[in-house]
Formats: sequence, structure tokens, C-alpha cells
Amino acid sequence: MKLTLRVWRQQNAETPGAMATYEVDGISQDMSFLEMLDTLNEELILAGDEPVAFDHDCREGICGACSLVINGDAHGPERTTTCQLHMRSFEDGDTIDIEPWRASAFPVVKDLVVDRSSFDRIIQSGGYISAPTGTAPDAHATPVPKPDAELAFENAECIGCGACVAACPNGSAMLFTAAKVNHLNVLPQGAPERETRVLDMVAQMDEEGFGGCTLTGECATACPKGIPLPSIAAMNKEWLRATRKVRR
Repeated sequence: MKLTLRVWRQQNAETPGAMATYEVDGISQDMSFLEMLDTLNEELILAGDEPVAFDHDCREGICGACSLVINGDAHGPERTTTCQLHMRSFEDGDTIDIEPWRASAFPVVKDLVVDRSSFDRIIQSGGYISAPTGTAPDAHATPVPKPDAELAFENAECIGCGACVAACPNGSAMLFTAAKVNHLNVLPQGAPERETRVLDMVAQMDEEGFGGCTLTGECATACPKGIPLPSIAAMNKEWLRATRKVRR
């Protein structure tokens, strides 16, 4: 495959960026998107140019580090992480636009790399689970209703990649925050800090400068782990419950 790549290049957060055009040839359809970028960088290095900076780590769809907007879609045309997107999703001769996440709360560090530490601060604001766990208990020691267990597992799948923010026209982090709130609040171990957790995490989310949620649903569509849109409604319910309890 021969491809034309239009890649966002930006030296740092203070320097204006622009799209740069590159031609790559000999790309296999079996390559992952990141392997294709590796090929581009090898060619740039051999030519004495600076390689394109982009985030990656596990390359197995687990860590959430890979974060690219590809032809206007977070993680590209398939519902998966960028590292698990393969070049068979494109055609020979295609022009591909590659950009970083676009959100004020995700400032560009360099090229395609953005600072997602705002997510870390949201998680940190939720605090710890204070219920002592000790050694692994028997499976039947703490009964958990099956719907609650399934909801917790469903939300715990969030890998914090930020695709929900990048896809949202408002740059909202509601789906991410909802996943982190719900997967703890529905379990018995999360009960002691149930109210403070949701209030503190939502407050931190707002402080980070994420946009408001208008339930357009783009976040859930782009999420590679399939966190469902109703998670946001569940978090809103938790927040309203907590505000009423705190006021009393």
C-alpha cells in the first residue's frame, strides 16, 4: 500500500502547530496503525528528520495510551484502540489525516502527544476505599447482586484513553468519570465513600475545564471498551442522591 499521511506536527504547547504531509510506501495491510507510524518514523530518521511523537505502550488494546484522531474519528474508523486498528481498514492510495486529541483539558505536549494528567487528578480526587479487605475472602462471603456485579465490571473496563473526550463536541469527560464512579459505587466495598466520591470526582472534572455533557452519545460510540451511555445517567443519579444526603 502507498499512502499519503497528513500529520499534525507541533514542537510544544506554546508553539503553533500545522499539518505536515508525508508519503509512505510498502505498507502491509496486516500492519497495525502504530506499526505504520513506526515505518514513517524510520524513514524520517534515515532522512535526518525528527520522528513524529505519539503515545503508545502495551500495543495490545489494554493500557489506553494510544490516542489519535484518524480522519476525524477518535481511534479511527473501527471501534477499537489505535494500536489494534489495522491497515486493512484503509485502501491503497488513501490520504489519512492524523491529529492529537482535541480538548482544552488535554494540552498538546508534542506532535500527537497530549497531557492526560487531568484524568489522573479526577481519579485521585475520588480517594481510597477505606473498607479493609484483608486476604481474599470466600466468594460467597460478600453477596453482590448479579446486576450490580455486571454493572461494576462493565464500567471497570474503562482504560482512560480519552476517546470519549476527543469524540465529544463539547469535550466532556462525563463518560470517563461515570465509569470510574459507577464501578466502585455499586459494590459493597465502595459504600463508605459513596457520596464523597461522586461529589469530589465531578467537582474535579469541572475544575479541569472539561465541557458540559449534552448526551449527544458520541462518547459511547467512540469508546473502544463499550462503556454504555446510561452510565452517565447512573452517575447523575448518584450525584443527586449525594447532594441531597449532604444537605441534610
